[in-house]
Amino acid sequence: MNTAYLLIGGNEGNREATLYQCVQMLRRTVGHIINLSPLYETASWGKEELPPHLNQAIQLETEFDAATLLTHVLEIEHLLGRTRSIQWGSRKIDIDIIFFNQEVIHTPDLQIPHPWMQLRRFVLQPLADIAADYMHPVSGLSVSELLKTCTDDLSVQVYISEDTEDSLL
Repeated sequence: MNTAYLLIGGNEGNREATLYQCVQMLRRTVGHIINLSPLYETASWGKEELPPHLNQAIQLETEFDAATLLTHVLEIEHLLGRTRSIQWGSRKIDIDIIFFNQEVIHTPDLQIPHPWMQLRRFVLQPLADIAADYMHPVSGLSVSELLKTCTDDLSVQVYISEDTEDSLL
């Protein structure tokens, strides 16, 4: 069994409902969800004039290897209405594989650990909620250490919806 850490997010449409649907699809198609961070409302990284995102970190167990997991993740994005047009542009859903076991993978289609994760507070904060002691396989630093040294000062706040269910688990 493999352990993967994902970050899901989006800033178009009903963000909360889309993340909920994404979690359910991941559960049905790729594996067992071990842990979920709270939802975070985060400023748009790279194009700060865009609407804020909702983001959530997920720990899951899967029988798939990293490349097969990526194939399933891309299919879920497609089914949820993701279109790719502008880098860092608005999107209904984005699913990134942040870590996969302790593997380091560099292919044209997949880079693990995610190459920019240590620069992005919107990745590190939710990830620290579920994997603070997880060691980055390249830097050797824990997620909590990466968060402490992250220079990204964009807003990352726990999201409280007026109609949120008790748990998205």
